[in-house]
Amino acid sequence: MPSRLGAVADLAAVSDGEQPVWLALGEDGTISRWDMATGHHEAVATTTVPDEPDHDPWNDRPLRRRLHASHDGMFAAVVNDYGRFGEVIDLRTGEVTLDLENEGYETETVPFSLAFGQSQGRCVVIHRTDWNRLDVSDPQTGLLLTDRSIPVPPEEGPLPEHYLDYFHGALYVSPDGKRILDDGWIWHPIGVPSVWDLSPWFETNVWESEDGPSRVDVCDRGYYWNSAMTWIDSVRVAVEGIGEDDSVMRPGARIFDTSRTGQYEMAVELLAIAGPTGPFFSDGSRLFSCGDAGLSIWDPVEGKLLGEVPGLSPTHHHPDARQFLQLGDGVVRLWTA
Repeated sequence: MPSRLGAVADLAAVSDGEQPVWLALGEDGTISRWDMATGHHEAVATTTVPDEPDHDPWNDRPLRRRLHASHDGMFAAVVNDYGRFGEVIDLRTGEVTLDLENEGYETETVPFSLAFGQSQGRCVVIHRTDWNRLDVSDPQTGLLLTDRSIPVPPEEGPLPEHYLDYFHGALYVSPDGKRILDDGWIWHPIGVPSVWDLSPWFETNVWESEDGPSRVDVCDRGYYWNSAMTWIDSVRVAVEGIGEDDSVMRPGARIFDTSRTGQYEMAVELLAIAGPTGPFFSDGSRLFSCGDAGLSIWDPVEGKLLGEVPGLSPTHHHPDARQFLQLGDGVVRLWTA
């Protein structure tokens, strides 16, 4: 990496016109736009997200800075994964447009829920504002787009309408931008990835993320979440781990069709592939898994291993550039599919 770029804490892929570039978050808080093809980089903003020195890590998951970016590179968000604070920045001005805070309840169990999406041609940011609540805001103005009042549940008796007993986790927007995958969990600790449609949530039903008609649970696994997962296309998702409980979990990927429901009204499982581990990525047709030995390429229809790239364990993926990137020790290793 260019020495003047400094130590990099995280990267995020963006498309600047027709040229795919990366945003780099420095350990000093500087956000830079970096064209790896030319080596050119320039600072565009600085994050002011506060540290959380009293953070108590859970299950070997330390607090870490995470960089998110809108597809067009106009907005970025810096959050404390497994923490409670973050912010959204307009990269055209360098100004913070939205301070993020998720109230701190059980935050050490999940990354900070955040993703950028699109609604009626404009950029929106999806973010957790409480353990069981996600909201949608305008990243340019900070305006809340999903204003609603969730009643406090009574000590006894039925739960109020729309109340959601669910700890939101990492968020993944589908390649067509129409759906979202949430790697959350419920008590008594069971990981339950869930999917719902974005358009009705943004435009007609502010309760879509709680109990909207498009919401579908993918699967359930006792004591198992924060695992690798990715969209294959606009319907299929791949979820890491074969098994129903963390004590019997085997390496592999389960492929689900989220447009259909089957037993227990969960997404239909299409197949399980033994072997894939680590972060998951997809190019719309293939599944890429990143284990310690290297990058593996799989057919998610037949479950076959299609190829391997030994010695490369990517941490990031640029879908537009078809680049897989491994970041570490001041060096970037890049492979193009």
